[in-house]
Amino acid sequence: MNTSAKSEATYALIVDAAMEMAAGEGIGKLSLGELAKRTGISKSGVFSRVGSLESLQSAVLDEYDRRFGEEVFVPALQQPAGLPRLQAQVSLWLKKVTDESTRNSCLYTAGAFEFDDLEGPLRDRVEQGVARWRASLRKTVLQAMEAGHLRPDTDPEQLVFEIYSLIIGAMHDVRFLRDGTAPKRMQRAFNRLISTYKSFNEIE
Repeated sequence: MNTSAKSEATYALIVDAAMEMAAGEGIGKLSLGELAKRTGISKSGVFSRVGSLESLQSAVLDEYDRRFGEEVFVPALQQPAGLPRLQAQVSLWLKKVTDESTRNSCLYTAGAFEFDDLEGPLRDRVEQGVARWRASLRKTVLQAMEAGHLRPDTDPEQLVFEIYSLIIGAMHDVRFLRDGTAPKRMQRAFNRLISTYKSFNEIE
């Protein structure tokens, strides 16, 4: 392995370890010293590859965005525009953030609570991620309305709020209450929610 490839592999190792730490303890709890212990790399070695703590936090969120797109956005886009795509987005998102075996805590949703009463660049970055995902949901809801899958009087912002609230509720019950039935309960709640928004012309 040449020097460049080795450096890239080390960087990936650090970011991966940081993601696991952020998922378990919160992105605000990241520290270069703790990462050095977990990876077996000197603290100076970690710093030389990721720079400041702020740069590391940004790199972790960038990697989370990449994986989220790979696991949620891309597969959902394979579904027809409209309700099928919205259902796929929600189902894949739910699976990602409630699967304890992969410690895939949603860094944006968890970060929203972690930084809700703080100010600074990291809070701004988390807020941007939340806003971006909600905008994606809103776009899919609008496509479902255009396709006649949802009633024309649907309030996109209200539906996005309700979906987001269901996801947060499922995360809470899975992670805090350790209720393994929460994902199924959330899916049933989502199905019931969508049934109230379906177009009267929608064929079941």
